Amino acid sequence: MLTKKLREAGSLLGKIEFANQPVAIEDPNLRNLVAEVSLKTPRVFNKGMSPRIVAVDCGIKNNIIRCLCQCQVQVTVVPFDYDLKSHAAEYDGIFISNGPGNPEMAQATIDQLKWAITTDIPIFGICLGNQLLALAAGGRTYKMKFGNRGANVPSVDLLTGQCYITSQNHGFAVDESSLPADWQPLFFNANDYSNEGIIHRTKKIFSSQFHPEASAGPLDTRFLFKRFIDNVKGEETPMSAPLNTHFFRLQKFRKVLILGSGGLSIGQAGEFDYSGSQAIKAMKEEGLEVVLMNPNIATVQTSKNLANKVYFLPVTEDFVKRVLDKEQPDCLLVSMGGQTALNVGIALYESGELRKRNVHVLGTPIQTVIDTEDRELFKERLDEIHEKLALSSPATTVEEAIAVAERIGYPVLVRSAFALGGLGSGFAENREELVELVSRSFTSSSQLLIDKDLRGWKEIEYEVVRDCYDNCVTVCNMENFDPLGIHTGDSIVVAPSQTLTNREYMLLRDTAIKVVRHLGVVGECNIQYALNPESEEYCIIEVNARLSRSSALASKATGYPLAYVAAKLALGKNLIQISNRVTGTTTACFEPSLDYCVVKVPRWDLKKFHRVSPLLGSCMKSVGEVMSIGRRFEEALQKAVRMVNPLVQGFDLPAVEWSDEEVMNLLKHPDDRRIHAIALGMERGMGVDAIHAITKIDKWFLSKLDHIHQARVWLKGKTLEALGAERMKTLKCLGFSDLQIAALLRFPETQAALSRREKESLVRAHRKAAGVTPVVKQVDTLAAEFPAMTNYLYVTYSGCEDDVAFDDHGVMVLGCGPYAIGSSVEFDWAAVSCIRALKESGKKTIVVNFNPETVSTDYDESDRLYFEELSLERILDIYEAEASEGVIISVGGQIPNNLSLPLAHNNVRIFGTSPNDIECAEDRSKFSKMCDTLGIDQPEWVPVTSVEKAYEFVAKVDFPVLVRPSFVLSGAAMSVCMNEEHLRQCLGRAAMISSEYPVVVSKFVLGAKEIEFDAVADHGEIINYAISEHIENAGVHSGDATLLLPSMKLYTETERRIRAIARAIAKSLHITGPFNIQLLAKNNDVKVIECNLRASRTFPFISKTFDFNFIELATRVMVGLPYRRGNIVLKDLNYVGCKAPMFSFMRLSGADPTTGVEMASTGEVACYGESVSEAFLKALLSTNFHFKFFTEADTSVRNFLISIPEDDFNQFREGIEILKTMNIDFYATKGTYARLQSCDIDKARLHRVYKSNEGNENLAVDYIRRQSIHLAIVVPNNNTDQAITEGYKIRRMAVDFNVPLIVNIKCALEFVRAFEKYTTQGPEFLKIKCMQEYYDGNK
Repeated sequence: MLTKKLREAGSLLGKIEFANQPVAIEDPNLRNLVAEVSLKTPRVFNKGMSPRIVAVDCGIKNNIIRCLCQCQVQVTVVPFDYDLKSHAAEYDGIFISNGPGNPEMAQATIDQLKWAITTDIPIFGICLGNQLLALAAGGRTYKMKFGNRGANVPSVDLLTGQCYITSQNHGFAVDESSLPADWQPLFFNANDYSNEGIIHRTKKIFSSQFHPEASAGPLDTRFLFKRFIDNVKGEETPMSAPLNTHFFRLQKFRKVLILGSGGLSIGQAGEFDYSGSQAIKAMKEEGLEVVLMNPNIATVQTSKNLANKVYFLPVTEDFVKRVLDKEQPDCLLVSMGGQTALNVGIALYESGELRKRNVHVLGTPIQTVIDTEDRELFKERLDEIHEKLALSSPATTVEEAIAVAERIGYPVLVRSAFALGGLGSGFAENREELVELVSRSFTSSSQLLIDKDLRGWKEIEYEVVRDCYDNCVTVCNMENFDPLGIHTGDSIVVAPSQTLTNREYMLLRDTAIKVVRHLGVVGECNIQYALNPESEEYCIIEVNARLSRSSALASKATGYPLAYVAAKLALGKNLIQISNRVTGTTTACFEPSLDYCVVKVPRWDLKKFHRVSPLLGSCMKSVGEVMSIGRRFEEALQKAVRMVNPLVQGFDLPAVEWSDEEVMNLLKHPDDRRIHAIALGMERGMGVDAIHAITKIDKWFLSKLDHIHQARVWLKGKTLEALGAERMKTLKCLGFSDLQIAALLRFPETQAALSRREKESLVRAHRKAAGVTPVVKQVDTLAAEFPAMTNYLYVTYSGCEDDVAFDDHGVMVLGCGPYAIGSSVEFDWAAVSCIRALKESGKKTIVVNFNPETVSTDYDESDRLYFEELSLERILDIYEAEASEGVIISVGGQIPNNLSLPLAHNNVRIFGTSPNDIECAEDRSKFSKMCDTLGIDQPEWVPVTSVEKAYEFVAKVDFPVLVRPSFVLSGAAMSVCMNEEHLRQCLGRAAMISSEYPVVVSKFVLGAKEIEFDAVADHGEIINYAISEHIENAGVHSGDATLLLPSMKLYTETERRIRAIARAIAKSLHITGPFNIQLLAKNNDVKVIECNLRASRTFPFISKTFDFNFIELATRVMVGLPYRRGNIVLKDLNYVGCKAPMFSFMRLSGADPTTGVEMASTGEVACYGESVSEAFLKALLSTNFHFKFFTEADTSVRNFLISIPEDDFNQFREGIEILKTMNIDFYATKGTYARLQSCDIDKARLHRVYKSNEGNENLAVDYIRRQSIHLAIVVPNNNTDQAITEGYKIRRMAVDFNVPLIVNIKCALEFVRAFEKYTTQGPEFLKIKCMQEYYDGNK
């Protein structure tokens, strides 16, 4: 706080005064402070060594003496007024130390130096020594307004152009313009351009204003001591080289093609939307035309007016070549698109395609990327600088892997080269496990690395930035809460590291810089270490020479925009030229200082998948993450745990009781519940040492968790009145929420029946009455050394004042929270669209979100960004502090939507549809009753209050039925039930997911088409809408369905009925803002499934397809701004869009890769074409569907494995007829084989394959394992059977061995139609057109 005040006002005189001990303020610069602090008699160190150095003590630091002594010289420390001339025979070199006060007051030292600089004696001065040398030479010094303090000041060496991060503490500086002709500046300050050192043009005399000896920051400038001693020894020539004038060379490029990462998947998620968006912004600032290639329809980066052109196409080698030929860019950026873009870049580089087209790869050279991705090359490069990987060897065959493992010794870690998120990795305890693991891994990578098992070591990460001038800084260092053995994407991560010693920190930092420089990285780089907790032994795990998930986390944790800076560096800029966008006055060449703690916690959705092991290991399984900021680890951790799951209140005991055996098992074999297992272990008497012995989690972290546990134990059973201000403040500083406190308190009988929310309100009122309220703090990148120009904020109880004034009264926009299955980047797109619409209309914007992978959490997107919880307590804190104009909850998905009623009950103004109407739509029972009242048809339904009532309903309508909980996203706990046992299980799960709200059971309609109606309404009147249809029949969740827009196969009468239903619902619910209705249509009979009074996941798709931003319109409607009505955009398009789901089944070992009513996809893509077949095939190929098409060079037979139930087979007869005309061989299971025999297929082309229970050697799974199947069409019998069927085994094997798989009969038929057209027309069937060309062609 004091530093912040000084930065605002400049240097001030001050005093420290104790009670009854008054102190007068005086100006120390009027005293000769050097005389007061200098020693009185000389003192000798390293006596007898040579050469001999005399060190003039003007206030010398012990570290300076240490540094000189470490050079193996005799050091004689002498008083400031020592007669240098009369003792000249006693020394070989002169050192002038640092010291306090005004340099002009040390006249005695200046006089001695006036003589010394006329001789040929080498001289080196530091800090005050720099100023005294300048004065002795005839120059001038001046008092600075602020001075330069701290350990993070960039200073540029004018001889080499290198920028160093230095430690400084001075209030005076040398006036460079006053230096005589034979002197010149040696260093300058990259922030304020003040002098940082001088040098004589012909003599061996130089100085630095900064402190190379300081240990508070990097030790990179300690080489100056060696340079001085080399001068003394005569080994250095005078530093008379000309000044470096090449700081501002910029490579000139005209057009750049940026490759995106495609659909979100486990291991490659929204962080690449953030990085790509930053890169586009940076490139356009430098005047480049930006062409983006990315099929991810939901991203911000693919929005209009960001890139100059957007191609929604698969990011594959063939498609990228065709875009390069069409656009003819002169440069390519592959480092912002994850492993997808990187692998394509490598392939084009190695094939010579980039060289042939004269396309330059921006940033890190591709060969460097290959060196880091190819495990064998990487090891060789590290050997060159004597750095080591863990004991490991590469393998390219199963036999090689076995040999390596047996040489290293089991257990071993298997890792894939050229893979992301630990894909294809795992631990093998013995030979059998190794063979199974590597057999699968080789299908996704040609090279594996077999590593020594280092589980239990600490895992540490550094984010490093380097420019092409070799300036290098570490931006963020992070430490995994979990020891090595759990993928960093699945681990809790803490920044900055909390358990490293300063020596360990500097050791790993210096190694990171050494490695990055040696490899030649340009831009951003991530390096991961394993560190032995019992020693300083370490080894390098891997280097990612690109933007990564950790990069996004580091950017948001520090405020340093890594992707933006990396993009600028890729164009040849240096770190000094790029400004720190948070302070606005300093450069990007600095190492952020954090006066807070950041905690990242992963978000898993493993409960959505049957048979998926929840155990965490080397292969990443999380689908998203959260990031919290606090002044204490305990506070940040509890915040983060709540952010991941709103139903959990912090480091609490699990909701379900576990046995001691289960707790012990969870501690030994961690899964997504381990944090709560630790809490329960502590509750049952396990101490820090005992838990550490089992988990190897550092005792520092466990002791902090124990603080929370002890506070919880103390609090349990206390009354609210027992919580005074001091106790309440302590609990809040430890991260306890009001709701968490309320759950632990004992309330009197008169209040015992109150709801959770009512008790929370009592705690809040009590806390505020006691004066315990939070403060708002800024993330300023430099711990208040420089004032922040941006409002990047967090809320904490560890502080006494706010860092900002609250006078904007902006509109609050609630973000989406963590990415999860069902809530992904599409809601970030909606939030950003809303924010930009508000800013364009002149409204101040306040964003609340905690997802580090999002664009909405870029601090330059909004006027104020709160990296905070989306909880009732925190939203109220911010709303009250800001005196906000109101809150928009309808663009962030389900999490903010669920807060609508609680916020309204606390008198928060909600923009858009009223909370009561939102509840009516979300509550399944109320919505169904409303539809009945309006005469809107819907499947027969009943609200379930008991299992018996559900059975009565089933007896009336018969199976199948659909179980639907309320207030959920992505169909959580939604199930189609085919029998009573399954119904009973599903009802229990649904009640648990939605315990406060009703569960509805409805009749499931077989064979119906599902339709999406997305719209914006104003007070119940629909202003604009779009109708899209699913390719799959009903029964597949809308998030997992393949959508067509505009709808292609709906009857005119069906569309008329849909519009009538939508108008009635909009009017009844008084909708103001965005909404989505899902409907069923069968034989012109239309039924409503549900209505969401918020933006849905289809809004980016409809907005980009129709070139009309629905969220911008909705925003203007909600806040009462004028809007242009325009025409309904359901116009005739001469193109069609196809949105396809992206699944991550390869990472979810054991999951059945099928689709049903509960969403399973992790992302989505969309592509466009002149026909359904073209758009569909482009979209399918964008989902990592690696199908081997016929080419002129390869027309060999393609083998299709087909297993289709009898009920679905007739729908595929058209597909069979098409395939019969092509060079396809059919491999079919028993029933399908019999049905195919009736289709007149040549017997030589029809092959029977067997299931494992049929006692025949020609097993379907073996064909897949041998990679002899080119496509598997394996349709399940129904959507509910969770038994381990033979069909499941085939589907699972196809995923594990990377064989293209289709599990839906409608999609299979659509693929065959597209396959036929592609085979006939060749690659030109899939046209290369940017989105603007589609728009222009429709005018």
